[in-house]
Amino acid sequence: MTTTVTTNALAHTALHFTPGAMWRSGAAPIWVRGEGIRIWDQDGNSFIDGLAGLFSVQIGHGRADIAAAAGEQMKTLAYMPSWSATTPVTIEASNLIASLAPGDLDVVFLVSSGSEAVESAIKFSRQYHSARNEPRRVKVISRYLSYHGTTMGALSATGLPGIREAYGPLLYGFRKVSNTLGFDDGVAAAARVEEAIIEEGPETVAMVLAEPVQNGGGSIVPPAGYWQELRRICDKYGVLLCADEVINGFGRLGEWFGSELMGVVPDLLTFAKGATSSYAPIGGLLIREPVFEELMDSHIGTFNHGATWGGHAVVAATSVANLTAMRDEDVVGNVRNLGGYFREKLERMAAGHRMVSDVRGIGFFYAVELTADRETGRRLTPEQADVLLKKTLPPLMMEEGLYTRADDRGEPKILLCPPLISTRSDIDDMVSMVDRTLDKAGAMGW
Repeated sequence: MTTTVTTNALAHTALHFTPGAMWRSGAAPIWVRGEGIRIWDQDGNSFIDGLAGLFSVQIGHGRADIAAAAGEQMKTLAYMPSWSATTPVTIEASNLIASLAPGDLDVVFLVSSGSEAVESAIKFSRQYHSARNEPRRVKVISRYLSYHGTTMGALSATGLPGIREAYGPLLYGFRKVSNTLGFDDGVAAAARVEEAIIEEGPETVAMVLAEPVQNGGGSIVPPAGYWQELRRICDKYGVLLCADEVINGFGRLGEWFGSELMGVVPDLLTFAKGATSSYAPIGGLLIREPVFEELMDSHIGTFNHGATWGGHAVVAATSVANLTAMRDEDVVGNVRNLGGYFREKLERMAAGHRMVSDVRGIGFFYAVELTADRETGRRLTPEQADVLLKKTLPPLMMEEGLYTRADDRGEPKILLCPPLISTRSDIDDMVSMVDRTLDKAGAMGW
């Protein structure tokens, strides 16, 4: 059976962001089951899911209650579009999401993925300014190493050259500035954004787009005051502030949304992944009510954007079941309570390895950054990093029973972002697995 499945996969299935050599080798796992924080491959091997799928399975795998909610909705009404109509369960999901969001982010526009959510934010920002008779405001300022998605607008906002270069020319009007890595002063870090607005011309800038804690580059927590300064700058120049919370949102950082942690209400907030814990594909845009109403009351009067599956009834039912379970079981409180312990365990582990240069993150969102020798400051060459991340660490981690990502965006690193239901014991197990992996890598000469 295993041979047949692998043969069929190689013949007919194209994977995302996967080198052809890896796929043709048959080394890519084929997952068949999940329960709690664990997943099983087709050969029966069990792994801790240290990446929560893709930063998204907040509630854990294998929840029968969520599956049942989706099934019941399929029997009642599987689908009708959100074009000039909606369904009761879509209204319920929107109300629940809005109730969890900070401030007056009360309007929910549903789509099917994080990329679509960011694309929606870009389009909304342009149409909003057009409705205000500011048609020149089309530019978006984002940050280096940031990842915002794969559609052309979201990719244009992305600050990772490696995934952009094959698709040029990208869209006009996207400017990149420094992220906050290496900054201790939030005001100084945010000044890069203000400088870019001034250089581009404030009358041409529509939106500033940033993750509260940036994933690209490895769980980059901004210095105190950074987001408050972004809010001040955007207000000063009439620019919309958008928090990309596709990864940060729904408890990953220890609050329902990262914007709460930063103490700021953005004008727009993108979400996806955790809204259904990836039991169904979802994305969305939260919009401050006064901002949305200004567009609705304008001469345009419509947000001219939509998607076939935006607000899909089965997805909405899945989201309601997931978020209700997360709220009732205090999953976000679990992250808040254990996030500090997680960091402490990682820092203690890191102290025993000269190849660990830094531990960054908050909540259940951590990066263990790697180097050649922390004591001497010697860094890995690009060639060394490529071998370590692609050929050495992944099989060693899988041998230990840990599935996660060895990441090459910025300095090399291991990411640890498990389901939000993980216990203290689970954290101990994950950190021990990383510890043993690094021991083995060290014994191999790293």
